[in-house]
Amino acid sequence: MQSSELVCAVVQMVSGPVWEENRQQAEYLLQQAVAQGAQWVLLPENFAFMGLQDADKLALAEEEGQGPIQTWLTEQAKGLGIWLLGGSIPLRAPHGRCTASLLGLDPTGRIRARYDKIHLFDVSLADGESYCESKTIAPGLNPVTLDSPWGQWGLSICYDLRFPELYRSYAGANFLAVPSAFTRQTGQAHWEVLLRARAIENQSFVLAANQGGRHANGRETWGHSMIIDPWGQVLARWETGPGLALANCSLTQLQQVRTAIPALQHR
Repeated sequence: MQSSELVCAVVQMVSGPVWEENRQQAEYLLQQAVAQGAQWVLLPENFAFMGLQDADKLALAEEEGQGPIQTWLTEQAKGLGIWLLGGSIPLRAPHGRCTASLLGLDPTGRIRARYDKIHLFDVSLADGESYCESKTIAPGLNPVTLDSPWGQWGLSICYDLRFPELYRSYAGANFLAVPSAFTRQTGQAHWEVLLRARAIENQSFVLAANQGGRHANGRETWGHSMIIDPWGQVLARWETGPGLALANCSLTQLQQVRTAIPALQHR
C-alpha cells in the first residue's frame, strides 16, 4: 500500500546560456534532494538554458523524444529512482518557434506527461522591462494532469499562475506544479500570494520551483521557491540563489482539509 506521506523537493537555480553548466548545477541539487529523502523533485522553468537573447533557445530546441536534455532527464529520474518534473525545456514547434514544455517522468525514466505552457508572458512592466514570449514560443492548448501513486498532479508553468481557471480545471488534483522564472518585480509583488491562493482555493499542495538571481542576460528573477500545503501554509522555502526546499506532504492532512471545508463539493 502506498504511504500517505510523500517527500517533495523544489529546486531553485540561476540558469545561464551554457547547458553544461546548468546541467551540473541541476545534477548537484537533484543529488542533494535525494540525499534528504526526496521522492518527487520539481526543476524550475528554463532550468536547462536562459540565453542572452530570447531567440537563443531556438537553437537548443529538441524534437520530442530525443535530444541531450530529454536524455539527461531520463537518466536522472531512473538513476536516482525519483519522480521528476523537468521544469520547462524548448521543444520544436511549427513556423520557427518552440514550445515551453514541462515533462513528467517516473522512476523508470519513462515520460508520463507533457504540458506545454498555455499563457505566454507578453507584458510591459512599469520600470520599462518588457517581454514577448509569443515571438519564439508557441502556446499550449490544453491542461494536462499526471497520474501517480499519490494522486493527480496538475501541471502549469510560470505566467499560468495568474489564471485561476486553469487550476480550477485541475480541481481534485492532490498536487499542483508551478515551475517558474518570475521576474523580481512581479515576484516581489505577487508570487507568494498567488501561490497560496491556488493552494487554498483548490485544497491542494503547491510545488513552486523558481529561478532566483541575476542571470547573464541581465534579467533578475525573484526566487523564493516554496512548497505550500492545502491550508495555504508555506512548509518550506528557499529565498535566493541556487538551492532547494524540501517538505513532507501528508495526504492525510490533505483529506482532513477537504473534509473540514468541503469547498470542492460545494462548487
